[in-house]
Amino acid sequence: MKFGVVIFPGSNCDHDAFYALSHNLGKNTVFLWHQSEDLEGSDAIILPGGFAYGDYLRTGAIARFAPVMRSVRRFADSGGPVMGICNGFQILVEAGLLPGALMRNRGLRFICRAVYLRTETTDTPFTSDLRPGQVLAMPIAHGEGCYYADAGTLDQLERDDRIVFRYATPTGEPTEEANPNGSMRNIAGIVSEGRNVLGMMPHPERASDPLMGSADGLRIFASLASWLAQGACQEAVRLAGLVRHTL
Repeated sequence: MKFGVVIFPGSNCDHDAFYALSHNLGKNTVFLWHQSEDLEGSDAIILPGGFAYGDYLRTGAIARFAPVMRSVRRFADSGGPVMGICNGFQILVEAGLLPGALMRNRGLRFICRAVYLRTETTDTPFTSDLRPGQVLAMPIAHGEGCYYADAGTLDQLERDDRIVFRYATPTGEPTEEANPNGSMRNIAGIVSEGRNVLGMMPHPERASDPLMGSADGLRIFASLASWLAQGACQEAVRLAGLVRHTL
């Protein structure tokens, strides 16, 4: 099992993600350079937070054209799991891999603080080990994290069970006061139609060790690792069956 963490010019959470995956989760992890289309056999791709290409034009608008994103798109189209965190979420939206847009925070100020998220669905590779309604604590750090989409898109996300996380109170209530940036319907994370591409504004990699105040973020990475391991086991069983059949 191998995780690939993409580095763009301006990424500043790439090493945090690498440490969470390699040290806290104990998985083989590699850095992937933005100018290369080689994903180096990665089983899951992480687009980390930061300010890719200085966030010129719009957040994620230039990064979507990086050579590595051609491979990321092919990987995602083939069913491979891709996770975009903060700036990574913005890149996925700009690349058309997720719907909607990330706009300036309500109040027009950069926000860096701890928030609570309510788990809305466990039917994704990234939340398969969580409980419906489970509340996770982790930080946010963004100036353009207000999720926006038209009413039809929001309703479709609701119908398809594609809203993964909502900003909530410590007891799991998605109130207006718990919404730090004005995101529509308190949305903090969504998945693609294929459910294999996740975008979320909060930072699980910064909540992957008790020394950081919370290890709740590690649960998301652990869910993805479990999902990958289960797929590998199923493939091994399938291949074993083929071998027995040929014998």
